[in-house]
Amino acid sequence: MLQTKELTYSYDGKNTLVFPDIDCGKGEHWLLLGQSGSGKTTLLHLLGGLLSPATGSIIVAGDNIATKRAAALDRFRGRHIGIIFQKSHFVRALTLEENLVLAQQLAGAPIDRGRVEELLGHLNLSHKLREKPDNLSMGEQQRAAIARALLNRPDVILADEPTSALDDVNCQEVIDLLEREATATGATLLVVTHDGRLKARFPRQVLLTHYQSSL
Repeated sequence: MLQTKELTYSYDGKNTLVFPDIDCGKGEHWLLLGQSGSGKTTLLHLLGGLLSPATGSIIVAGDNIATKRAAALDRFRGRHIGIIFQKSHFVRALTLEENLVLAQQLAGAPIDRGRVEELLGHLNLSHKLREKPDNLSMGEQQRAAIARALLNRPDVILADEPTSALDDVNCQEVIDLLEREATATGATLLVVTHDGRLKARFPRQVLLTHYQSSL
């Protein structure tokens, strides 16, 4: 479901990040571990189609997204990849419901307000449907970001450091939520983190060290 091979990325044409191959099956839950400077966020952005690799392939749902043109990639990402960023990146002028409907529109999917309400209900956010993002607590924004990532029933969910700023109790609650929702939709889940508390939770792991090399 999510595979990479011989993947590299260069910011300046000289210093290159070389990543290990990844092979995550459908419905599997993986942990991508690495310290600062190991290229975790860069790799997540590559897997999500937000950056283009220098070399290599990125297979999502059977398609190599590394070869897709920008417009086709945007639509593919909206339908097949859900990304949970460290910051929620909601449109502040829109309500929570409008933000989620916008995610459907950008993916070229039909507007399904029932799906929006269903997800927000699962995440205990139904009462925040018409609130602006600034009126949500940080925890509510985090859950709302998960709802947006799951909205179009993606094949792959990528979560960037979802627990880094949380205490132990909230850390476990967020991971419980991610795993439960990924299982419900049959999605492949990849959690990108340097949070060592999650090591025992995920038997399937990829470890990034300093894969950077100069060419």
